[in-house]
Amino acid sequence: MKYQARFAILFSAAACAFAATTDVTFHKDVEPILQKHCQECHRPGEIAPFSLLSYSDARPWAKAIRADLLTKKMPPWFADPQVGHFSNDRSLTAEEVSKVVSWVDGGAKEGNPKDSPKALAFADGWNIHKPDVVLSMKESFHLPAKGDIPYQYVVLPTQFTEDKWVQMAEARPSDRSVVHHVVIFIRDPDSKWLREAKTNVPFVPSGGDFQNISGGGSDILMIYTPGKVPEIWRPGLGKMIKAGSDLVLQIHYTTSGKETEDHTQVGLVFAKEKPTERALTIGGYNLGFKIPPQDPDYKVVAKNTFPNGATILNFFPHMHLRGKSFEYTVVYPDGHSELLLRVPKYDFFWQLDYQLTQPLTIPPGSQIICTASYDNSPNNPKNPDPTATVRFGEQSWEEMMIGFYDVQIPADMSVRDFFTPKKTEGATTGSSGQ
Repeated sequence: MKYQARFAILFSAAACAFAATTDVTFHKDVEPILQKHCQECHRPGEIAPFSLLSYSDARPWAKAIRADLLTKKMPPWFADPQVGHFSNDRSLTAEEVSKVVSWVDGGAKEGNPKDSPKALAFADGWNIHKPDVVLSMKESFHLPAKGDIPYQYVVLPTQFTEDKWVQMAEARPSDRSVVHHVVIFIRDPDSKWLREAKTNVPFVPSGGDFQNISGGGSDILMIYTPGKVPEIWRPGLGKMIKAGSDLVLQIHYTTSGKETEDHTQVGLVFAKEKPTERALTIGGYNLGFKIPPQDPDYKVVAKNTFPNGATILNFFPHMHLRGKSFEYTVVYPDGHSELLLRVPKYDFFWQLDYQLTQPLTIPPGSQIICTASYDNSPNNPKNPDPTATVRFGEQSWEEMMIGFYDVQIPADMSVRDFFTPKKTEGATTGSSGQ
């Protein structure tokens, strides 16, 4: 409430300043804001329902844009502004909001096209640079109008004859309306996971257990969800795909009321030289919870301990329709704790990652604690059944509790070495846990 009041004061002051001194126009004032915060999604072929690339695109939506900014419905961003700093923060400043509102209230004037900023350059069909490699399903997957669809797994052979370092990665479903998520696993050539599956076609393994949901121990290249931007790692950091590895897509489809098809592709841009550091995806999981019927605030906790310390890059909380809030906390070896991310109003339909402005290095023995809260009461309008006891499961009417986050490790370090306590003279440090 204090933040909301402070925002209202700042907004009112900024709005008055603009009303008094500025004739706000689209090209001079509003277009730069749309480029910075909106056009990534609001352009042809992307998830947003309309384009904001030009004045003629934006003008019919002026009042809707105003309303969505004032209610903070758009752009989607759910981190508590009092906790942490994130480089991909999409939220507008009070000054930016006041500019757009003043533009709408002043008649949504176009202004002089010569005042336009240089148009952003988007690669045709991609949010990353033109991919070096595109891997895709052999055939489109047909979805019925209604019903639950089990997770589909698609094995995409890379046929890489040497280790590859990925600098950018993007998953592109052809029908985003029915793709809840795509997890792209890197299946090591020695892994026995899903070896019975045919390549390039959707496959449903027998027994939808956690072994499959978690990728059989494979590293994760990236995760696609609506609203989540592609993965772009800074120079010197990347994801490693061993020679002979496969990518395995785990696709969660949800029916939309009409028959349709989806054809998902994955684009990769390789690093120009071998990075010095490797990004590794960690998950804080809890599988044993039982959310009681009618409970409005049931908490579930997952923990990971890092015996050698870690450098954390980002956070990506994942729950389903009963998800209410999510927090990441670090507990240091001396016992004191620090809240790293708080998502007070989790939104199942906008699952975002939160990239730290500065990577966080935690010392050996530190613990990352993920705390999820669920609303299984009738007051949750998204709740499929408030009378049910809810357990871990892959379908949206079930629940999940996974706190993903990336850490960076030396490029030549193995995952085993990262989690193996280093021996010290005369003693051994504690072990990692989850």
